[in-house]
Order: sequence, then C-alpha cells, then structure tokens
Amino acid sequence: MDGGFVGRKSEMEEEVESFVKWAAELGISDSPDAKTHSCLGHSLSLSYFPEAGGRGLAALRDLRKGDLILRVPKSALITTETLFNKDQHAHPSLSSTQIFTVCLLYEMGKGKSSWWYPYLMHLPHTYHVLATFREFDKKALQLDDAIWAAQKAISKAKSEWKEAKQLMEQLQLKPQLLTFRSWLWASATISSRTLHIPWDEAGCLCPVGDLFNYAAPGEETLGSDEEQFDPHFQRLTDAGFDEAVAAYCFYARQDYKKGQQVLLCYGTYTNLELLEHYGFLLNENPNDKVFIPLEPEIYSSSSWPKELLYIHQNGKPSFSLLSALRLWATPPNKRRSVGHLAYSGSQLSVDNEILVMKWTTKKCNAILTNLPTSIEDDSSLLTSINEIQDFHTLLELGKVLSSSRDEIWAFIKANNLQNVESGNNLLLSRKARWSMDRWKLAVQWRLRYKKILLDCISYCSEIVDSLSRKNIYSLRIERG
Repeated sequence: MDGGFVGRKSEMEEEVESFVKWAAELGISDSPDAKTHSCLGHSLSLSYFPEAGGRGLAALRDLRKGDLILRVPKSALITTETLFNKDQHAHPSLSSTQIFTVCLLYEMGKGKSSWWYPYLMHLPHTYHVLATFREFDKKALQLDDAIWAAQKAISKAKSEWKEAKQLMEQLQLKPQLLTFRSWLWASATISSRTLHIPWDEAGCLCPVGDLFNYAAPGEETLGSDEEQFDPHFQRLTDAGFDEAVAAYCFYARQDYKKGQQVLLCYGTYTNLELLEHYGFLLNENPNDKVFIPLEPEIYSSSSWPKELLYIHQNGKPSFSLLSALRLWATPPNKRRSVGHLAYSGSQLSVDNEILVMKWTTKKCNAILTNLPTSIEDDSSLLTSINEIQDFHTLLELGKVLSSSRDEIWAFIKANNLQNVESGNNLLLSRKARWSMDRWKLAVQWRLRYKKILLDCISYCSEIVDSLSRKNIYSLRIERG
C-alpha cells in the first residue's frame, strides 16, 4: 500500500517514532493483551522491503496462522463521521465515497492543527491509479480494453470532482485543494487505503492497519468460476471490524518467520483492477485474466456470462471459455444433444477439441501480431526504463538517447524533456519521475498480458499435439 522511507534518514526515523507513539496513544496495538500501551514491538515492526516497493510490516516473532497481530480501536478509525457533520452539510446527491473524499481534503487543509496530522503527513504524495494516467500512459497500455478502463476511470474521477465542487466551496477549502489534481490524490487515497466497515460504504482509513502490503489470494482459496464472479468473495479475507471488541482486528493469514513481511489480502483482483484501484500490479498474480475478442455466435451458443470467458494467468482457458468454445465448434443441430457434456466440462470429441485449441491458438497469435511491440521489445524496454530511473539529471538521461527506441523518445516529448542533450545538468523533476513510474506500470501490464497469451498458445499447442498422436495411434490399431 505504501512507498518506503524507513531506514533511509534519521529524520524520517524520528517521524516514524513520533507516529508510532501517537498511534499507541490511540490504543492501536500489535499485542493480544488489550492493556498494553505500546503500538508496535510485540508482533510487528515497520520495515523497508525494496523488492515489494517500499515500507511494510515485518514479523518481530514467529507468527502462526490465525494469530491476532494488530488491533485498531474504533475511535482510531478515520471515517466520514469522525471528520464531518452530515446533518450540517447534507448532500444526498453525492455518494458516501465522494463525501469521504471531500472530508479528507478538508482535514488536509487544517495542516498541523488537525488531530489526524501525524497520520496524514505519512500518506503518499502521489498514486499511480488509472485515473491519474495521461495520454501517453494510456497509449502505452496498448490493449483497447485497458485503454478504455483508464479513460473510464479518468472520466469518472472528473465527473465526481465536478459534482462535489459545490460542497468543497461551501466548506471554503483552500484554492489548491479545490483542483482536480488534489481530488485525484484524495480519491486515490480513499480507493487504495480504505478498509471495509459495516456502517459506512465509503469504508475507513486505518492508521497502521493500512501499512500491510498486498498478498493475492492463492489458488487454493479459489473455488469455481461462478464463485470467483460472486461479489461476496471480493472481500478482505484476513481482517475485519469486530463488534465484540469495537476494533478492527488483523490476523496472520499464514505462518510467518521472524523478519518476514506480513501481508494482507485486500480481495481478488486482476492486475488491471489492481492498477485501477491501488496503483500497482503483481508480476505473478494467480487471479490475473486475459479476455480475448470472441465472435458473437460464441456468446450466443452458450449461457455463460461474458465475465467468465477468459484465459487464466497460467495460459489455460477458463472452464467456461472451453465449454462455450466446444459448443460453438459443434454443428448447431447437434448442440442440444451434447450441451450437458459441454456444461459439465467434458470433451465432446477429439476433433472438436483440436478445433477449439487451434482456433484459440490462432486468435492469440493474431492479437500478439497486431500489437505495436513484441514480448522481446517490452522486456528490453523495461530494462531501459529501469536504467533511466537510476538517472538523476537531464544530462545523464541525454547521454543514452542517441540509441533509444521510439517509445522512449515519445516519453521524452510527452514530458517536455526534448532539450536533455543540451548539457543541462538540472535534476529530473518529480513530475517526470512520476510519469516514468506510470509508464513502467503500463509496460509491465501489457508485457504480462502478452506472456499469458503466449502461455495459452503453448498450452493449446501441447493439447493439439497430444490429441493428434492419440488419433494416429488409434487409427493404426484399427487398421491392424
């Protein structure tokens, strides 16, 4: 959930100590003993995990699955109720999330006079959720579905900002807090950091509790396609508000050794959904999916919802996609007689299965061929981006541009860095670095998408080869 700072500067360490002390005063504790007066130090500690992208919580002792590892009392949760008088400022046309976003901006405007200042000062300065993507970043996603998702997120954010403008002006927010840029920051904070509470759809901000980094639910926790599509399964799996103790309680989702990073599952998300709501993605996400364009007749030949017709992150077509394709590949006059077999997941015939696998292979190949860059191109580009991210000045950046590819030049132009070769030794701006972070996320996402398609091609080709050998063997036996 966070960017890192722990262990980098003594000044920052002092700020962390101050924050932890403040949290302890609120009753936030990692000890199962409710009478303890310390925040962290029994089960957890703030640590820096470079491979995970920043700060997180580490186990201070061996933890067992199910152990209570953090308790945040209700009085320490930041909600719309704690920040805002709803009766005084009634705006029924706004959603609870919009109101919470306005509340956060209002509280930020108080500066050091805010009771929540020790928490607010540690919030990230920026987020890379899809709503923050600019034209270059959107184009870098390459896939129409992803570009559309980014455009939709941006449009939604702008619409909600305009709707909330009247309330923000009524509260006399400072001019800089009325901007769309400030709204994006606040709404991304709400989107990426809130936890579910039963009394407010907008959720709550949970000091210390939102320092857990994300762990995707493993495949062993997933059921059928139908269960994965059920929204009731899209929830926190190892934390929740406990009415009996009036506190948000966090539990170890697995056994942890001392020093290991302790993770929290926010729910089941694809990489595109993680990018949309949280601003990051996973290189290995067991819940990632690839949707490929399908002919209208494929949808009409079965009753499976479109949301279930996808390719798994390991390259295997989903149960529902295989079922739909098997029916589609069957002559219309025979579909009713074999429908029960297709819906139960059975192969209808060797020839039918080969046809389905060859069609899927051809479709995946066509998508890969029509994209502007290949897997090799994207892998090489990511290496270049990583190198560029290590540069601190425009002069360093300029030295590598003579051999750079078109997309890097497009990034340079999009960020008005065309004069980097002039010898200017100015530091790269924070804005340019943030833009680079979004670009990298877009390339990582499209690369993972392409690798899933390639894995699907390999999987389908292996099935075709295996079935073809069996066919030849059967024919030889029949002919004696």
